[in-house]
Amino acid sequence: MNREFEIEITDLSHDGRGVGRRDGKTVFVAGALAGETVRARQTRRHRSFDEAQVLEVLTPSPDRVDPKCPHYEMCGGCALQHLAEAKQIEAKQHVLLENLSRIGEVKPENVLAPLSDQRWGYRRKARLGVKWVAQKQRAIVGFRERNPRFVADLSRCEVLTPSVGERIEALSELVTSMDARERLPQIEIAAGDDAVALVFRHLEPLSDADIDRLRAFAKDTGLVIYLQPKGIDTVHPLDEPVALRFRIPAADLTLDFLPLDFVQVNAGMNQKMIAQALSLLDPQADDRVLDLFCGLGNFTLPIARRAGQVVGVEGDDGLVARARDNAANNGIGNAEFHAADLTTDLSAEPWMRDRPNKLLLDPPRSGAEAVIHQLDFKGIDRVVYVSCHPGSLGRDAGIMVREKGYRLKAAGAMDMFPHTAHVESIALFERN
Repeated sequence: MNREFEIEITDLSHDGRGVGRRDGKTVFVAGALAGETVRARQTRRHRSFDEAQVLEVLTPSPDRVDPKCPHYEMCGGCALQHLAEAKQIEAKQHVLLENLSRIGEVKPENVLAPLSDQRWGYRRKARLGVKWVAQKQRAIVGFRERNPRFVADLSRCEVLTPSVGERIEALSELVTSMDARERLPQIEIAAGDDAVALVFRHLEPLSDADIDRLRAFAKDTGLVIYLQPKGIDTVHPLDEPVALRFRIPAADLTLDFLPLDFVQVNAGMNQKMIAQALSLLDPQADDRVLDLFCGLGNFTLPIARRAGQVVGVEGDDGLVARARDNAANNGIGNAEFHAADLTTDLSAEPWMRDRPNKLLLDPPRSGAEAVIHQLDFKGIDRVVYVSCHPGSLGRDAGIMVREKGYRLKAAGAMDMFPHTAHVESIALFERN
């Protein structure tokens, strides 16, 4: 089998790999861009497609750029740093529209201009792997490598919030110095507008010396240390807790969250996304809005500033509690929150008997198919769907159009995760 070959790349896949054909078979080539001719090495063979890795770019694309990060070729945290920034969001827009067409067999009447914001130092939430390497006699801290069995050996990270991204090497030195260095599998990052927390997962109790080392690191850096000895309910501050919060100035809101709570990764992009969602939903004083998969109230509470009544539903009890607290802390009395697993039978839920006239969906990667099939859409004339996976959005859009009597009025991509292949998007459905 000839493992090295030349190939022309005609497209970019949903995960950021170049797509070409060889001997009549599709080949996904990591590191290649559309319009290029490359020399590649086959890495995996499948019945209907092959996988390969670029060895040499023979004819480069005019959109190819030098990656900013020195670890880019090895680290799996980013997939598109070799593609010009403006072209990355164009590629994601293409992926969105292709998924709507291929999976949902629908086409938006209007394609929204893609949204972008901060592209470097934007990640305020992340999970870093930690690995003690005996041969090197030190701990490495980073994202997973492109081969996910290994942790990437980083000295810095260009997409993490700088207070952490510029201290990867310092974190490695800290863990290396600790007695529990072989029993620390991960560090989670949670950055609010005013403080940044690090959650150290540890598989055995920490020694007094390790506690002192963590305290000294916190004092030197201004980062706040949390510990997680077991499950997520065991997370606690090393010393005094810190108030993690982010503001939504356009709605005069401040939302508090805990270190392991879900919040949108890109703070600037989140502000633009909320504004886009409000523009499309157009909540009015006499509207009753249902917000499903509402989390902390990221959309619910801005909607409540404009609508008559908002009902938020979320599967995580802790997030529901925080959403209620956020409503109270911001003086909002027209929003109520319920806990419910939106992938199960919802017929007994009291909010299912309500009669909203507008709906917002912000589901996880699996999409909203289960709840869409159960909702009574009578009276709901407008639906805004915020998606983190274009495939599930494509599927659900097909259901909304062919089974629920809506038309896909508009859709567009949002660059929540620059330099990665992750596609965030938003769609508007209106009743026929």
